[in-house]
Amino acid sequence: MADAALAAGRALLSCFDDRCLVPVSFVIRNVIGSITRLPMHRRLPLAYAASAYVLVAATGLIAQESRSAPTADVVAAKANEYMQAHVDVNGFSGSVLIGKGDQVLFAKGYGLANAEFNISNTPQTKFRLGSITKQFTAMAIMILAEKGKLSLDDPISKYIENSPEAWKDVTIHHLLSHTGGVPSFTSLPTYNASMPLPTTPTKTIDRVRTMKLEFKPGEKFNYSNTGYVMLGAIIEKVSGQSYEKYLDENVFTPLGMKNSGYDSPTKILANRASGFESSGGKLSHAPYLDMTLPHAAGALYSTVEDLHRWSTALDESKLISPVFASKMYTPVKNNYAYGWAIGKRFGRQLVGHGGGINGFQTDITRFPDEKLCVVVLCNNVRSQPGAVSNGLAAIALGEKYDVPKKRKVVAVPTKILDTYVGDYQIIPGMVLTVTRDGERLFGQATGQGQAELLAESETAFFVREANAVVTFVKDATGKITHLMLKQGGRDTKANRVK
Repeated sequence: MADAALAAGRALLSCFDDRCLVPVSFVIRNVIGSITRLPMHRRLPLAYAASAYVLVAATGLIAQESRSAPTADVVAAKANEYMQAHVDVNGFSGSVLIGKGDQVLFAKGYGLANAEFNISNTPQTKFRLGSITKQFTAMAIMILAEKGKLSLDDPISKYIENSPEAWKDVTIHHLLSHTGGVPSFTSLPTYNASMPLPTTPTKTIDRVRTMKLEFKPGEKFNYSNTGYVMLGAIIEKVSGQSYEKYLDENVFTPLGMKNSGYDSPTKILANRASGFESSGGKLSHAPYLDMTLPHAAGALYSTVEDLHRWSTALDESKLISPVFASKMYTPVKNNYAYGWAIGKRFGRQLVGHGGGINGFQTDITRFPDEKLCVVVLCNNVRSQPGAVSNGLAAIALGEKYDVPKKRKVVAVPTKILDTYVGDYQIIPGMVLTVTRDGERLFGQATGQGQAELLAESETAFFVREANAVVTFVKDATGKITHLMLKQGGRDTKANRVK
């Protein structure tokens, strides 16, 4: 199967939501944050963010003809109206920001940072970033490379002690671009059990040290959180500092990002958001994750304001030269570069990434030519940051967008539900299995958790956890031949195979 097709399928399915080290339920969206995603107790792996962006990037999701950009006041008014709809319909909880150059067009928090003390989210609230961490890891590597401390073509065995023979051809470049073939620890069956346990990068790497590479280095793309933990270990080896200290001294402090850093539950961190899950209308704390585990693949925290500073610094090449920056944004495979997914949206160049980690989902989308930045940080896994980001970007650019609306659930006879039961192929190797339990219909994508399909008509069903609609299609004889999945302005056909 083509790499692009696989990435698109994963992005699609992974989320029947969108992003990475966090819970999933049947969702599809988020482009750019990742890719390997998958359920860990309904949570996606750190990885998931990238893939979603890759999908958007590759397909030019909901591109529209260009319109003149609205004024800042119009952007702010429309953005707030749009976000309130996401709060009312989808239970959005988090903070968002739209920036144009160094100007903030709109920034606001919604929902609760702490449900127990009824503390609201604000633009100053700190959220775990999940896989958005990867772009900072990539930047640290590029800083070291430009200083001549390492080469992107260096084999990782030069820095990773006791590297097996299978890794001899894996380079730093391969790790940055997810083309090394190193298995991702978040995809291992033991991942859930390891989440609450303190660890080190070496111990995390040890978990895949004896495993075969998934493919010849450079041959394919497969999102690997292990690869980015390895990059963190290389940063520490070359710099002689911890990953946390190196980023603080070489990225956060120089850029004035005073509200960003490596997260730890032992830190007294002002304005820290708690991460939540919700099921059946009930809110609960996300399962505990020891932040030594995600390390350079997903352990950072930040605010929407700091990530705007970060985006502005990237536009101005404040940390590395334009020559090295161009390497960072050059796609290798599947529209993925170094810690960023590259593509087009609304007919404009886009770079972005998503993230997901227990209780949090995140997204940063940048339009470099327009110097436009959209940041969405959420502390409830129902919040759909990818869809929110798409809408906010459309508002800022004067493009069309859809405002979420409440849907009414209708009853469908079980004899009709039974006609929908079966397997529907999104792409080779990616199947959506539809089952019935009593009077309820469920969908489960390959490698993901199950989610309920709620009927809004006899043939159309929506997924409450995501802005997605599944419509079953009949032929002239009344037989169900395929389904159409609509999300984020994109229609995907899945033929019935069973």
